[in-house]
This record gives sequence, structure tokens and C-alpha cells, in this order.
Amino acid sequence: MPIPDHVASLRTRVGTDLLWLPGVSAVVRDGDHRLLLGRRTDNGRWALPSGILDPGEQPAAGIVREVLEETAVEIEVVEVVGIFSTPVIVYPNGDRSAYLDTLFRACPVSPAAARAARVADDESSEVGWFGAHELPADLADSTRERLAHERDFLAATDRAALFERP
Repeated sequence: MPIPDHVASLRTRVGTDLLWLPGVSAVVRDGDHRLLLGRRTDNGRWALPSGILDPGEQPAAGIVREVLEETAVEIEVVEVVGIFSTPVIVYPNGDRSAYLDTLFRACPVSPAAARAARVADDESSEVGWFGAHELPADLADSTRERLAHERDFLAATDRAALFERP
């Protein structure tokens, strides 16, 4: 996973000390309510598209950029589902980070945009759309947590049944 230039610059000053960073992630569903996932190259697990915001970048713009960079799918943001702090993550090189993650619901801008899904950078080895009952067994824990939060959010707004088709 490439380290953004602004984070690499910080690392030259703070070494592996804990950095608190702004992150974004998205539950992206197509017109058939399938979920967009990528298999991460760093741990081999399937996960929601996500990333670190660039300095001064608005969160919604950041997730649109991240999804396009990772999956080649152009999306539009529907709404904010939640804002979470993550546990501290220790990377193989010893760097420690925690994230304040803004979770969005989003959809492709068109059916053609959904069909464009493919590996678009070196952060994923595979990209795919999955039905609610077809999720990979090796789904990242953070993705399971975010999907549960999305389900709770939709239930609270009486929309959960939209995504539970067999």
C-alpha cells in the first residue's frame, strides 16, 4: 500500500509514533443492491473501498477519489452513515496509525460506471460486486463492522429491507 506523500513527510519527523489520520470508506451498492469490494493486497482480505484524505480534501470528494482510484467505478455519495475511530493499526514496518473514518453510502453514477469495476491500482488484487448472501468468507473485520452499522442505520431510518433480497 503506498503511503501518501503528506504522511511520508510526517513520518520523517515522527518515525513510527502514532498518527491520528482522517480516513474515508464507502458502502457502494449497484442497481441490483450488490456490494462493491476489493481484495486488499496488504492482507488478502476483502474490504470496502477506503483511504486517507489528502490535506484540505473534503471527505465526500475523498471517497469519490478513493473508489475511482481503487476500483475504476465512478460513484456519487448518497449520505453519511457514521463516523468512527479505529483501533490503532501497526503496519509491518512498525508505523502506528489510528483513523477517524467517515463511512458513506454511495452508488455508481450509472450502470456503465458499475460495469467498469476492475483493479485500478496496487491496493487491490481483485475487485467485485457481491449480493447480500454471497459475501466472501474472508471479509475484513472492519468491513463486517461497517456493514452492521449500515444495517442499523438503515433500520433506524426504516430502509433496511431494501438490501436484504435473497
